[in-house]
Amino acid sequence: MNFSVKRVCCIGAGYVGGPTMAVMSLKCPDILINIVDVNQERIDAWNSDDLSKLPIFEPGLDDIVKKTRGRNLFFSTRIKESIENADMIFISVNTPTKKKGLGAGKASDLKWVEACAREVAKYSKGDTVVVEKSTLPVRTAEVIQKILYSSARKSGEEIKSFKVLSNPEFLAEGTAINDLLNPDRVLIGGDDEQSMLSLKEIYKEWVPEDKILLTNIWSSELAKLTSNAFLAQRISSINSISAICEVTGADIREVSRAIGKDSRIGSKFLDSGPGFGGSCFKKDILNLVYLADYFGLKEVANFWESVVEINSWHQNRIAKIVVNKLFGTVSNKKLVILGFAFKANTNDTRESAAINICKNLLEEGANLIIHDPKVTSSQIETDLHKRPINLLGIENSDLKEKSGEWCHIDTIDNIDIFDNAHAVIILTEWDEFKHINWNSIALKMDPPAWVFDARSIVKPKKVLDAGFSLWRLGDGFEDEKNIL
Repeated sequence: MNFSVKRVCCIGAGYVGGPTMAVMSLKCPDILINIVDVNQERIDAWNSDDLSKLPIFEPGLDDIVKKTRGRNLFFSTRIKESIENADMIFISVNTPTKKKGLGAGKASDLKWVEACAREVAKYSKGDTVVVEKSTLPVRTAEVIQKILYSSARKSGEEIKSFKVLSNPEFLAEGTAINDLLNPDRVLIGGDDEQSMLSLKEIYKEWVPEDKILLTNIWSSELAKLTSNAFLAQRISSINSISAICEVTGADIREVSRAIGKDSRIGSKFLDSGPGFGGSCFKKDILNLVYLADYFGLKEVANFWESVVEINSWHQNRIAKIVVNKLFGTVSNKKLVILGFAFKANTNDTRESAAINICKNLLEEGANLIIHDPKVTSSQIETDLHKRPINLLGIENSDLKEKSGEWCHIDTIDNIDIFDNAHAVIILTEWDEFKHINWNSIALKMDPPAWVFDARSIVKPKKVLDAGFSLWRLGDGFEDEKNIL
């Protein structure tokens, strides 16, 4: 079998497939890479002449796409043709948590992975290496292998050979390009040495060999889930301590700095915030829970499920704090929400803490003015399951008759959006929120006005000197002197 890879097909042009293949095309100019997707609108966005309209915002991605697109990187919906011509096929499709049926709420829905495997089995020619790039439950490779070989035998047209590898991504959104260019490790799991080495040779074009780890396929799949579970656990742990700080007079920033100096612990993922989000953390933990339950490891399942539960509790308590500070009610009150993405430097809102917090506030009757530099109004509407109305076009006296409504604004440069607002709530740590002129905004708002900083990015003295009352996550010494 010839394992020299010259043509790569990636099925799935999403958050993983797009950036990963873009970097691979940059570092491996001799390999022709086709990214295919059934979503024509997404493909059109990838092919747009306006690089600001790429479907994914990731710092540095637009520059790489500009250099490689049309040279050795191509985006299309030509799935059959791309599979037929590929030596190596990456499966990089969505694997959402099942909403119904066996394992609902915990197990991954593998319908798109199965559909890809059947397409590969149908259209591939000769010898093909199939690489799992999506985050998948343990032993999914076994499912893919069965589909590939049984479908190939059924066709009876030609002899086909498949090798299945696991090559999970370890990307943090917002820093994905740097994570791809300078990874902590690249994990390749499989049971066929030659195919594993063929993938290793690709990564060796830019990744030091000692960072490329070869394992069996099941260890590779489980390592991905476990890595995300451990990171999420750290976030839930520090956020639980932030609640203790608030009632004891401690400061979570000081606590984090102190424990982060312990070399056994380290400082990463110890920044308190409104709760973890993104496409993987919750989903991967619930996969572990389902796996542990399946094998009768109830105590293990309970342990990991508690990480998700405390994250949900933490998000809900932030909304309750806002309500309590605003005299026990936010009904008909105008609140300005700064940030909707689950973290800065991404337009991804999947499992964003802002979704639950905003839903809770809307249910309490608040009127929300929402701004995020990269998240569109249509995406917020999808996440909140509620259509926006133009709150800014309503007289202040009439606005007070509105309850549980929201609207999106593209910029906060016009400070009139803060007219008669009761509070500003910071939910995403975008840099632009660090440089707000609080003195000007305070003059627009209804006193006593509050700033709720769930990301610890404001300078407390500037906010307090402007006349605001300030609540910061994990701060036991909040200053409410301005409401007295």
